[in-house]
Amino acid sequence: MIQFNNTDIKSIALHKVGNKYKDEPLVLSKKFIETDDLTKEILSRYFLSRFSFAELYVFFHQIDIRYNEVYDIIDKLFTKGFMDISDTEKLAKHLYEQSVHPKTKGGEFYVAYFEDCIVGKTKTNAIGLFKSENKDIFLKIYPKEENFEIESETGISINKLDKGCLIFNIEQENGYIVAVVDNTNKGSEAKYWTDDFLHVRPRKDSFNQTQNMLSLCKSFVSQLPSNNGKIEKVTYMNRSVEALKEESVNVNSFAEQVFKTPKLVSEFKQYKESYQRERDIEIDDTFETASTAIKRKGTGTMTTIKLDKNFDINIHGGEQYIERGYDEKRKMYYYQLFFKEEK
Repeated sequence: MIQFNNTDIKSIALHKVGNKYKDEPLVLSKKFIETDDLTKEILSRYFLSRFSFAELYVFFHQIDIRYNEVYDIIDKLFTKGFMDISDTEKLAKHLYEQSVHPKTKGGEFYVAYFEDCIVGKTKTNAIGLFKSENKDIFLKIYPKEENFEIESETGISINKLDKGCLIFNIEQENGYIVAVVDNTNKGSEAKYWTDDFLHVRPRKDSFNQTQNMLSLCKSFVSQLPSNNGKIEKVTYMNRSVEALKEESVNVNSFAEQVFKTPKLVSEFKQYKESYQRERDIEIDDTFETASTAIKRKGTGTMTTIKLDKNFDINIHGGEQYIERGYDEKRKMYYYQLFFKEEK
């Protein structure tokens, strides 16, 4: 659990990072922002309240983690225990170099140093990188003589964090613990924040392992032949979800519980190996599960049978009470469902 009950902002830098592709400027500040206590409290709420911390990340690099520019800068800051304005300028320049997609929006780039964050049972410091890209219109209403007047202003809403990253000074050897927010540009152009700028990947923890296992099952089941419609596929997905609700999972036992037959169990294990190689991930033979990963990822359409444009059958269990057949007279397939009570 990550908490900020007594967290304080030690220093904040603000730079303006435009879109390099559009020749928008990079404007660098030469001093840290000076704020009063109330403004600090507002900024803390703006920066910290939008993170869920369900899925965490780590810095990485294909050759050596030291080649990851953000990691290298952050690592030196944590070693010093404070940051200079020149350190924040390096981060702003690196972000500017990655802002080359035509749809990337320019905006304000903040670098903040936080003290006294709680990660689990450990008190530690953190560095936050935030970017505001979208502006809102605010109305100012004020009395004038015996009437009221209204003016509009454009500004940043503290209830909407466009892009954010928190790096906690924990697990330095593994690429630190990193939390990420990206609420804009959901398409391919958004990857410049997580992939190009930060260069992070999901942390190998119970959430990530559970999510990867569920995705593996969906991928494996989707490519199986449909000899009996989708009933068998739905059955496998429902069994997968139930198995992942256990506190821990052993892959061998999991495969036998879900797929039953030796042939399918063997195919699943082989598929797992190729799946991991293609996606550069690793699912441990035994791992603890996270129920939050199941709720978030879900099974989507894998447990729904769509019949032409008329009917959807959502199956959450009881596959033994549904049968599929073919009506020779109508020349159409049908499903029979057996139940005791209609609700």
